[in-house]
Amino acid sequence: MSIRKILLPLASTRAGAAALGTALVLAAPWRAHVDALHVRLDSRDVSPLAGDGLSGAMIEDIMTATENEGSERSRSVRAMFDDCVAEHGVMVSPARPDATAASVSFTTLVGRADEMIAQRSRLADLVVVPHGKAGQDLAASEALHAVLFDSRRPVVIAPLVAPLSVGRRCCLAWNGTAEASRMVAAMLPMLQRAEAVQVLHSDEYQRPGPPVGELLDYLELHGVHAGTTAFPLVERSVGAGLLTAARAFHADLLGMGAYSKSRLLQMIAGGNTRYVLEHADLPLMLSR
Repeated sequence: MSIRKILLPLASTRAGAAALGTALVLAAPWRAHVDALHVRLDSRDVSPLAGDGLSGAMIEDIMTATENEGSERSRSVRAMFDDCVAEHGVMVSPARPDATAASVSFTTLVGRADEMIAQRSRLADLVVVPHGKAGQDLAASEALHAVLFDSRRPVVIAPLVAPLSVGRRCCLAWNGTAEASRMVAAMLPMLQRAEAVQVLHSDEYQRPGPPVGELLDYLELHGVHAGTTAFPLVERSVGAGLLTAARAFHADLLGMGAYSKSRLLQMIAGGNTRYVLEHADLPLMLSR
């Protein structure tokens, strides 16, 4: 098992540089290819949104403004990409099966971002998305949900500052759910290479399913020797308890199952996934 292709949606420069840096750090030990994808909105898609009562000239002006704004954003994202890749010294080239080092490419497509990202991620081992910073970056949130709910590929949410390492010290958030199980399967290649692995569990977090002891036995069969931490709630929050325990372990990657509640219920009532997404300051790996 290995990681050979990483998809990186880039919507803007706001958090894109940290996400690109995270993806390149992730790709290095695997000699993986990073497929940086920038999706521009088709200006023709805004005309149905313009509403009734607008003249043809007004609609044309809206489409022209959309096209100009998209072109400027694309130039900014590409400039950021070039600067970051040069800083990391990574080769810009198409993916090659015989690669001896990590590589990266940049592709611009025109269309709906959520559809393009979901489709392209179906042939990626992993997707890295920028940090949404408590919902402030709508594009990052759309990319995350497009992958988790459509292609069902594992996602790494980059922190706001690119880390020096990803996957050397791994934490797993375990609660026995199917989502957590899929996270373990997706994360297994990293766990087998990690210097240290810690399983985080709590009675308040556990759901019907295999207990933590069975997970440890399963990991041992795959050559992963993990420790355990029974974390307490922090201010009555499971999410805060998870992040506190991960920081205490000096983790550079935290993996957890995502959205065991529906996405709508998470938005209305909150939930562990939403809390961790909004407050994580280390790379976060999600699977659903």
